[in-house]
Amino acid sequence: MVSDMGVFFDVAYNSINKYLEELCGDHVEIRRCKDNVIVVLADGLGSGVKANILATLTSNIAATMLKNGADIKDVVDTITMTLPECKKRGLAYSTFTIIQVFKSGEAYVAEFDNPKLILLNGHDKSGFARKKLTYGGKTIFESRFNIEVGDALVTFSDGVVHAGIGEVLNLGWGYDEISKFLLGRYHKEISAKALTKNLMDACNDLYDGRPGDDATVVSIKIVKPKHVTLFTGPPKERHKDEKICNLLIKSDGKKIVCGGSAGNLVAKYLNDTVRTDLSTMNKDVPPIGYIKGIDLVTEGVLTMSETVSILNKYVNMINQKNLLSENNGAAKLASILINDCTHLTIIMGNAINPAHQNPNFPEDLSIKWRLVHQLISLMNEMGKDVDTVFI
Repeated sequence: MVSDMGVFFDVAYNSINKYLEELCGDHVEIRRCKDNVIVVLADGLGSGVKANILATLTSNIAATMLKNGADIKDVVDTITMTLPECKKRGLAYSTFTIIQVFKSGEAYVAEFDNPKLILLNGHDKSGFARKKLTYGGKTIFESRFNIEVGDALVTFSDGVVHAGIGEVLNLGWGYDEISKFLLGRYHKEISAKALTKNLMDACNDLYDGRPGDDATVVSIKIVKPKHVTLFTGPPKERHKDEKICNLLIKSDGKKIVCGGSAGNLVAKYLNDTVRTDLSTMNKDVPPIGYIKGIDLVTEGVLTMSETVSILNKYVNMINQKNLLSENNGAAKLASILINDCTHLTIIMGNAINPAHQNPNFPEDLSIKWRLVHQLISLMNEMGKDVDTVFI
């Protein structure tokens, strides 16, 4: 069993809409609490606007009530009383999977009419018992089990199971085939985002790009915390140079410096010089540098701008092929932030480079500041913990 406060929950999800539908009938809610994370996947009846409303209400109600300590019976009763009924079918219906994982190593799962959750732990695909309960005429399957670092929990809507019906496959993909697919790709180091993308891509391929149903995949990976500290921009007051360098050097995990002024400041503090690697330069990104004790040294605004672009494509699963394997500063920075970071600390001096802003703009509209804010937003969207220190 994992020790309390010694893990991080890497959560990722993605959806594809039913062909020609603007809204997805599935919805995912994530609530991060001090000692646990709550994830709810809901699948509304039908598709389009009505399904989206049903799924959104269901997932929000379940996540909020569970966070506030309600039990599954109260959650089901509240959902039943709250959902609007479909006039044609006389039903107020949304399937759901509720997952709550604690840093103590305990996991709780409640499933109503969704495909069974898959636990990937290197041993088997399920590994836990499901208890059948009935509340308000609804059959709920409840599970409690322990998790360890490296384990992954994957849940999905029935649109994933049905992928390929009438197209590539006669009867759809099926739960067992999905289990085999995930087991074949699971390993201790794979991220939640990669697991989700692998299954989502396969699902979309089976639909031949024209999904016959909304489909959503959610993955939760239990990982050890990975700390990264990024320093960009020297402080306005020169007497604070030593303080900012101390913060960086004494920080845990990987250390990154972005910007020429910041690089020279850190190199001087460490009695070193910045050594430039011209082989990492391309038309969009300046070359990286090397300073003893620092994991990555890059140029500032241009590299950060390209990094934000890569992260945005990664988050939205757009043209991701080889994005992180290119030999340049932006790809290297993005790779660290995606694969080697759960907790990011940004140390930012408030000295502004006049070349990076319109002199008539206030300081908080500088290009670098805006890029940092975009970076923080994308990291938060990936579920990373971000702390910012302004000096």
